[in-house]
Amino acid sequence: MRADASGCTSVADGAACGAPVEAGAPVSLCALHVVAAYDWVAARDGATDVLPGVCLVCGSRVGVRYPSGWVCAVCEWRLGEVPDGEVAPPRVDVVYYARWRDRVKIGTSANPRRRLAVIPHDEVLAFERGGRLLEQRRHVEFAAARWPGGEWFRLDDDLARHVAELSAGEVDPWARYDRWRSEELARRG
Repeated sequence: MRADASGCTSVADGAACGAPVEAGAPVSLCALHVVAAYDWVAARDGATDVLPGVCLVCGSRVGVRYPSGWVCAVCEWRLGEVPDGEVAPPRVDVVYYARWRDRVKIGTSANPRRRLAVIPHDEVLAFERGGRLLEQRRHVEFAAARWPGGEWFRLDDDLARHVAELSAGEVDPWARYDRWRSEELARRG
């Protein structure tokens, strides 16, 4: 679809606006009417943006802004509402893959933010939902790449392929972890 650049076709009081349309615009609307259309859609569907404060439930910084207020884009908690202090945070056991220099640590935790805060690493490559049993299976699976005496592995082709499969479609592994936490929280309700 390509707009006719001759003038805005928005109609008010029985007449077309006629104001200039930006060259290459996909619809024949002037800047004023494009903004009006955007505001209408944002009021109905919300506008995704950075939250003015961190979500108290999942820690996300991404939210959806509605005329009635902000909602976390990850767990849909309404910004400003205080979580019930008696409700325990959701538990999500994960196997994490954290790279440090030329090594990858394969470990497990129910609180990866706290765990990874004390482990030297350059980046978190991926998360996989599961606990000790899955971690042990991964240690056996990638044993050929294991550094002696620990949970650190060389990033060989097999491990790199596994990490790529786990992170497919997700730029930030923490977003996947936050989504799992919000799903657990939703199951309680």
